Parts: sequence; structure tokens; C-alpha cells
Amino acid sequence: MSKILLLEDDLSLIDGLSYSLKKQGYETDIARTVKEADTLWSGGKYDLLILDVSLPDGSGFDVCRKVRQVSKVPIIFLTASDEEVSMIMGLDIGGDDYITKPFKLGVLVSRINALLRRTKDFSASDAITSNGITIFLLQGQAHKENTALDLTAAEYKMLCLFMQNPGIILTKEKILDKLWDTGGNYVDDNTLAVYIRRLRTKIEAAPGNPQMLVTVRGMGYKWNVTGGGGGA
Repeated sequence: MSKILLLEDDLSLIDGLSYSLKKQGYETDIARTVKEADTLWSGGKYDLLILDVSLPDGSGFDVCRKVRQVSKVPIIFLTASDEEVSMIMGLDIGGDDYITKPFKLGVLVSRINALLRRTKDFSASDAITSNGITIFLLQGQAHKENTALDLTAAEYKMLCLFMQNPGIILTKEKILDKLWDTGGNYVDDNTLAVYIRRLRTKIEAAPGNPQMLVTVRGMGYKWNVTGGGGGA
């Protein structure tokens, strides 16, 4: 049984979510403040976190930053704001998905199921190695020439996706579908470009002239296993 930590202060939403998650077979712990979430997180093991952005004593972003120092557990943000800047910040600090209020409980449950399923898929084998980079899938870690890469959860999963599909052109829609499971409808091209650019700065010797994660103009991106050629 997967265990979920829900950080939310809206009692009606807590009741609805708790009921829906229980029906799906998930065990759920509830925190109504950032302080309670910190206490529960430090004292338990969770398979996924659902974090409201606006809380009485802080933000779900604060919890995410702390969690990402030690874990790549999947994180979904809940927020009443649909501003692009807020969305990008949530993903950029390590969030995996983002849903704005009001929303249908069934939609959120579907996102949870998809995210947990993808997390398990990424851990299906032990390790992948190419271009001097090794991904230890069971540990959720990536190393370049024996040095650990400091990747956000989204960056890590994007790197996994590319390295599991060497030499294959992945369209933007394919990447968004695999990483966020929304058909690319709510994450725009600019957001994806931010992730590609940030990942390149961490894995490429010359991010401005990428040799591994290359752009195929008009088509998408490709993991170049030979190290030759590339595009910005």
C-alpha cells in the first residue's frame, strides 16, 4: 500500500481527498500546517507528497525545498494560483506536478496514480550508463564520472527518459506526456525549455554547445550516445 502525505488546511478538501485516496487503497497522513508536515515527514516514509502552496505558517514550496535535500519522492502541488511564474517555480524547485483549484478529485487521483506508476517504471532496472553518466535507478541517483549530480526530481526523470531512449528523437509532446502525463496541455514549451537548459548545465561540458542532449530542430530532442554534433 502506497503512503501519501497530504499538506492542506481546507477541511472540506481534506475530507474529500482522504475519502477518495482511501477508496484507491492509499494510506494518507494529514498535515494542516508546514510545521506538522515537517514533523510527519521526518518521522515517516512516504511514496508521494501532496502540498498546498498557501498555508497559515508558510508554503508548500518551503516543505518541498527541505524534502529535496534528502529525497526524490514524487511531489504534487495544489494551489489557487494559475500564474505561470508560480507554476514554473514549483516545478523548478523539485515539484513533479501542479494542479490548480478548483479541481475534480478524480483528476487529482488520476495524476497520483500516473505519477506513482511512472516512479515505479523508472526503477524497473538497476542502472543505465552512457557518455560517462550512470543512473542508479533503484537509488534514484545519477553520477557523472563518479561524482553525484545535483538534480531536481524532474531533471532526474528527464535524464532517465533520454538515457533510456538513446538515439531516438523525442518530441516535446512525448517528453511532457512521459514526465507529467498530461498530454503537454498545461506545461508550455517555455517550461520544458527551462528544464532542458538547466539539465544541460549539469551534464554538458559546454552547455551552450551541447553534445549529449541535443536539439533536433523542428522535431524535438535526442540523447546522442556518440557525443558528436548538437544544437542549442
